[in-house]
Amino acid sequence: MNIEFPKDMIKGTFSIPVQKEQLYQRIKLQRILIRNQEVIQISSFTKQQVIHENIALDQIDMYLNNILDTSFMSLELYTQDYKYGYRRTKKGKILTNKVRQQSAFVVLEHNKKKQYLLEEGMIIPPLIDLGIMTPTGKIVKAKFDKYKQINRFLEMIEDEIQAETYLKIIDFGCGKSYLTFILYYYLTFVKKIQCDIIGLDLKKDVIQHCNKIAREYNYDQLHFIEGDISAFKNEEKVDMIVTLHACDTATDFALFHAIQMKCRYIFSVPCCQHEVNLQLKSNSILPISKYGILKERFSAILTDSIRAAILEYYGYKVQALEFVDWDSTPKNILLRAVYSGHKKEESLHLVKEWMKQLGFQQKLYELCFTKIKDA
Repeated sequence: MNIEFPKDMIKGTFSIPVQKEQLYQRIKLQRILIRNQEVIQISSFTKQQVIHENIALDQIDMYLNNILDTSFMSLELYTQDYKYGYRRTKKGKILTNKVRQQSAFVVLEHNKKKQYLLEEGMIIPPLIDLGIMTPTGKIVKAKFDKYKQINRFLEMIEDEIQAETYLKIIDFGCGKSYLTFILYYYLTFVKKIQCDIIGLDLKKDVIQHCNKIAREYNYDQLHFIEGDISAFKNEEKVDMIVTLHACDTATDFALFHAIQMKCRYIFSVPCCQHEVNLQLKSNSILPISKYGILKERFSAILTDSIRAAILEYYGYKVQALEFVDWDSTPKNILLRAVYSGHKKEESLHLVKEWMKQLGFQQKLYELCFTKIKDA
């Protein structure tokens, strides 16, 4: 077929797939502006993800004719003034109609619109079960903040794993594992990275529940085991450690294991940091000690600073990033550490000086430098 489509089209949608099990279930078209040049952005939706490509305006007729001829039975196109409909019959005849638009809409979308790693339109089982996404892939407006938080977490990982093809990951203190399931989905179905993920938690019922969900989703390389972080033993190579809200010194045990296993990537959101706070004497941190909440926050910052410095000593490049966590609490610091092999001796000297001046001990330091010989 050789249909001439309206040159001033703004957006459109292909629907009614020729075959129910074909790769693309829906295709959306949108005229956008990229570096002052107009193109048609094509968004092709599978059952699990969306693929984007841009087509020049002088190529769009050929593309639309080909898709309408081979893959979809129906096409709707919109201009500023009209809605055009194209429907292919079983005999291959094209039926068309044209209806005037009742109201105008914006002609162009600019390409600077925020793009999320998990885009609206993807069918993502964990997000649907969380009530963040509808079964058709729409983001629930009341849950949009959580949707942004999840994407923020994935962005922090995405920045570091561009060249990876396989990752073995352990999530210490995984709990109900919402983000673990989403991380598995993102790496496997979006990034096409083969991965094996293990979630570890103390609660037997939680572990049983998570394994059941993993089976229901057919997430074959995602497994959950019952265990204590402090007693964890592993002899296999691990590429990434994730620890989200592991309470108090549980974070230190997770970081210690990561150091011992020489993990290349560490993503840690600490939680409930009481250890240092309970040791600090009032006369050592005046006037902070007058105010309980300030003393608590100072202790948390000091604890994370020590953890970061120890990681630097062991050859990690460390960043402390703002991260709005799952429960939207003030505990919103994520430590991102990537192994570089460049040890910073001065970082350990700073830790020793802080501990000496303020008179406290810290669990990660204890694990690294008193229970084993320093390498």
